[in-house]
Amino acid sequence: MKARLPQGMGGGPQNMNRIIKQAQKMQDDMKALQDRLDMTEYTGESGSGLVKAVVNGKHDVVSVKIDPNAIDPDDIEMLEDLIAAAVNDAVSKAKAEGEAEMAKITGGMNVPGIF
Repeated sequence: MKARLPQGMGGGPQNMNRIIKQAQKMQDDMKALQDRLDMTEYTGESGSGLVKAVVNGKHDVVSVKIDPNAIDPDDIEMLEDLIAAAVNDAVSKAKAEGEAEMAKITGGMNVPGIF
């Protein structure tokens, strides 16, 4: 008894070439997306906007803005917490957009090492 492949699962070299072309296109699309995301800036806030942090798609901190009202010399720890929270907020936004955009390209397929 011969095993039969489902329709579209045979085809020899032509099918393999099509699969290779699709994989190459996906790889090119992923590279272009990563380049675009790396250049995108994401703003995070804390303390109702008293502290704002901007990161790029590589998760590098681009800038930090601190409202003078957030500065209390007697409570430096609060300012430190606000800065950390703003940076974390910006990084979370960058990761979320990266993952959502990558899912569009990969069709939800988990590709290790992307983000």
